[in-house]
Amino acid sequence: MQLSMKVKGEGAENVSRLIAKNPSNPYERKEKGQNVRLAFTTFKSDEAEFIIYVDVDPIELVKSGSNHFDITHYINDREFAVSSLFCSYIRKALGTALNGKPKEEYSEWVHHAFNLEVSFGPIASHLADKRIQELFEPMGYAVEIERGNIDYTFDLKTRSTARYVTLKGEVTVQQALQHLFILIPVLDNFKHYFLDEREIEKIERYGEGWLDSHPLKSYIYEQSLRFKDLVQQANVATNTEKKTNAHTAKDKIPLNELRYQAILKKVQSLPAKGKVVDFGSGEGKLATRLGFIPTIGEILAVEPSQSAQLKALARFEKAAAKPNFIQPRSVWGSLFYYDSQLQGADIIILCEVIEHINEERLPAIMKTIFALYQPKSLIVTTPNQEYNAVYQMNEAMRHADHRFEWSRQEFVSWCEAWTYDFPYSITIEGIGEESDEYGAPTQMCTFERKEGDN
Repeated sequence: MQLSMKVKGEGAENVSRLIAKNPSNPYERKEKGQNVRLAFTTFKSDEAEFIIYVDVDPIELVKSGSNHFDITHYINDREFAVSSLFCSYIRKALGTALNGKPKEEYSEWVHHAFNLEVSFGPIASHLADKRIQELFEPMGYAVEIERGNIDYTFDLKTRSTARYVTLKGEVTVQQALQHLFILIPVLDNFKHYFLDEREIEKIERYGEGWLDSHPLKSYIYEQSLRFKDLVQQANVATNTEKKTNAHTAKDKIPLNELRYQAILKKVQSLPAKGKVVDFGSGEGKLATRLGFIPTIGEILAVEPSQSAQLKALARFEKAAAKPNFIQPRSVWGSLFYYDSQLQGADIIILCEVIEHINEERLPAIMKTIFALYQPKSLIVTTPNQEYNAVYQMNEAMRHADHRFEWSRQEFVSWCEAWTYDFPYSITIEGIGEESDEYGAPTQMCTFERKEGDN
């Protein structure tokens, strides 16, 4: 799978600055186990061309999966086609250009429209050539689609079903990449990762300035987001919405918001909440909301990522301008390391945290919480693996970083096991829109320390 970009005209050599790659030094990196390579084939003042391609290792693709003995891995060509998988491989290599953030002295070239030609393939798409043209032509591209000729030694067919797409137009490098990163996944109607509200943000970010006026805007959202709920959240008037007369985006609350609401309601209902610890607090969204609960005296937002902490601090400072806000204290830390200042908290919260930890490491972490920190209450939320069927997911897990996901019974069994060794009672609840067959998308357990037990 590969993509090439040819730039012609004045300042063409600046494409190397826009993508932050030295034309004299071929780029090669490992990305998710695959080799990503980038090299310039032409580099002159008025013409430059680079090609980026992924050298796929089929063994690496399947060896970490639970179904690596499935023979379909040997006949499935999707991993070798330009798709959302390909976009994820090359996003880091082209991130500087995609986000329009070259060195300051070259920033003027971000908005310069070049005579540009982009080619990519092979694509394995169910879409007709006409629909592919309709996706790219509104941005001013001339679209060419080619199929390779094949010569079998037996009578089968003379043309390959795999297609190669070439786009020609006057656009900026950043615009071209943004078009590709939204529309390439649309071609195969599949994304290899779990889709949630962040996908809407990505589409809005990359689609700024062109997607709103695209005649196939609704179709692009439907193909990109796949699920009716997400499409509705994107506030797009799609054909699906018209047919089903579903609720508008304003009526639909994102699952992440429902989790926060459920946790805040649970915190408010607990008798002791003077000191609250939010483990894995990320960018501080939940911790900020906790700061507006008047009966909380202290909030510790514990997070190992410094970049996330910086965003959290900015969020805390902004909220501090509002009355009656208890500003959380940002703590650099991890569940893997004991921190005495977290001992004796009234409430510890693990919101969508445990599934990011290798399952065999959980017992040591839970022993630290129950035996050393000894909170009066512990709130744990995690995905309900059974509910993935409602999302029509092909992947085993909702997120690439998840180490495991539990069914409802597995979660209940895990929670009950800790009550045998430590003096806690448990309450299990579901969060989100429930399915009669699969339950709720998120499951929550509240551990409450029994009175009189030390």
